[in-house]
Amino acid sequence: MPVQASEGIKGKPGRGVGLGLALLSAVAFGGSGVAAKPLIEAGLDPLHVVWLRVAGAALVMLPVAWRHRGLLRSRPVLLAGFGLLAVAGVQACYFAALSRIPVGVALLIEYLAPALVLGWVRFVQRRPVTRAAALGVVLAVGGLACVVEVWAGLSFDAVGLLLALGAACCQVGYFVLSDQGSDAGDDAPDPLGVIAYGLLVGTLVLTVVARPWGMDWSVLAGEADLDGSGVPAWVLLAWIVLIATVVAYVTGVLSVRRLSPQVAGVVACLEAVIATALAWVVLGEHLSAPQVVGGAVVLVGAFIAQSSAPAEPPVPGAVPAPETELSRSGSAS
Repeated sequence: MPVQASEGIKGKPGRGVGLGLALLSAVAFGGSGVAAKPLIEAGLDPLHVVWLRVAGAALVMLPVAWRHRGLLRSRPVLLAGFGLLAVAGVQACYFAALSRIPVGVALLIEYLAPALVLGWVRFVQRRPVTRAAALGVVLAVGGLACVVEVWAGLSFDAVGLLLALGAACCQVGYFVLSDQGSDAGDDAPDPLGVIAYGLLVGTLVLTVVARPWGMDWSVLAGEADLDGSGVPAWVLLAWIVLIATVVAYVTGVLSVRRLSPQVAGVVACLEAVIATALAWVVLGEHLSAPQVVGGAVVLVGAFIAQSSAPAEPPVPGAVPAPETELSRSGSAS
């Protein structure tokens, strides 16, 4: 059954569900880098890890794709765009960046995307945005600047930074495309079907790019080092496929449908904070005091943004509805 996003957008109970889904998605996505980096260090190429992640998730979602095969006729452009940007583009750029810069930094640069989403909504779609959403983005970007310590001249690997920025651009596509059809009622494309076909398209693209037939499959039969502890490689891969991909994408797309691209995008910044904390605890990637403060600022920005409701464009000639006691009290949410 298609997800009815209009309730969440208008501030009804679905909004709280959307926020919970966004937080769950952030936690699921945030654990991907911590599990993937040991596999990369064990000998797998970053693109091969991406291919395993996306192909495994596509296999899990294959029954869903078959059930919603009508989307191939009704929404081919949406499915292709989601697969190219939201799946293949984001994952390939992020994992390539992961091999050159720390997990937390790669994610935090990727999550410049909320600022880009806000620009897309305001200047491309020409829709107004709320002040709270804008303030949340400003705080999130400021926090990201502290985490990467821009005053130090961005001493990190330049190619890694560019790859992470590419992931941010593709992440914009993820939020914008996830919102497609949210106001279409019963005609909205089923989000699970969009995800399933997006994963299939992403698998096809990444198969050409990653060429998995040259992968060192023996790595998956061995162990990977997790900050001095040996962990079966297949366990890390299972986590990446089932939790950090299937669960993460499903909850993430559902949250965008119930919130909005700009609000869900800033809440998703929590993923970067979660990933940074996990990398600190699990991988021993310690951060400086300014970077910790920056992470806290990102949290504040996400909190402010999630408290806002996306502004609806005015309808020409429409007469404003009379204010009621309920709307003045703000209890509609």
